[in-house]
Amino acid sequence: MEEFTVHTGVVAPLDRKNVDTDAIIPKQFLRSIKRTGFGPNAFDEWRYLDKGELGKDDSKRPLNPHFVLNQQRYCGASILLARQNFGCGSSREHAPWALQQYGFRALIAPSFADIFYNNCFKNGVLPIVLAEHQVDRLFADTNTFVGFQLTIDLNAQLVRSIDGSIEYSFEVDEFRRYCLLHGFDDIGLTLRRSQSIRQFESGRLKEQPWLDLRLAG
Repeated sequence: MEEFTVHTGVVAPLDRKNVDTDAIIPKQFLRSIKRTGFGPNAFDEWRYLDKGELGKDDSKRPLNPHFVLNQQRYCGASILLARQNFGCGSSREHAPWALQQYGFRALIAPSFADIFYNNCFKNGVLPIVLAEHQVDRLFADTNTFVGFQLTIDLNAQLVRSIDGSIEYSFEVDEFRRYCLLHGFDDIGLTLRRSQSIRQFESGRLKEQPWLDLRLAG
């Protein structure tokens, strides 16, 4: 998992409440569990004018010109600004996969659905909760200034505008912050103890050799 320390990026505003995970990545794409290739289908039903299908060539599909992420000014955005209860609905982990593979490193909203919030941390996406009036200010500036950017400092737990006019603090659980700062997902955390695991398994087999029996044929 990619480390998250300090990130500066263009902000894209998704001005909708209660965006559920089926909107983030529609159900037909859940048939794939490869954990790759979901970026082109993030917000698929809003982003394209036709129906998306697994394995379809997305580069030839007609784009919805009215959808915010299709606007040129938000091209390359890596910070998504959202409204209340973002990521509600089913618990599909494909949702943070799609957002991360689209290019988003961080999400900012007044609130997130609990399971989605947890899944983001496990997949290298930082969900930041700010007060509603702070989010309102960020929406106003994002809509006013083309190319509006923010810098997110996870170690200091601060969101700053490039010109210094905005500085908001946010809270992150210490363990989650540690994992993101060092790029540890659940597997990465386990692999840190790989030598101890091998020593344990070796010792256990010496004491209980029947555990390593193999069936003939």
